[in-house]
Amino acid sequence: MANVSLNVKGMTCDHCRGRVETAAKSVDGVFGVYVDLNEGFAEVDFDDTKTDAATIINAIKSAGYEAALPE
Repeated sequence: MANVSLNVKGMTCDHCRGRVETAAKSVDGVFGVYVDLNEGFAEVDFDDTKTDAATIINAIKSAGYEAALPE
């Protein structure tokens, strides 16, 4: 099991927060997502034998938001 914190840009409302959450949860192996709209980040718990941070980032980007590992 693994956890990753991602910076997410482009969220402006609860609908956006929900879309980011749904996008991350759509990745096989993700079992927990917490999105903080005000701070612009997502905490994702996942099975690292099934997926990785890059796949989760790509899913969020496909939903129309910028996502990246913190620098």
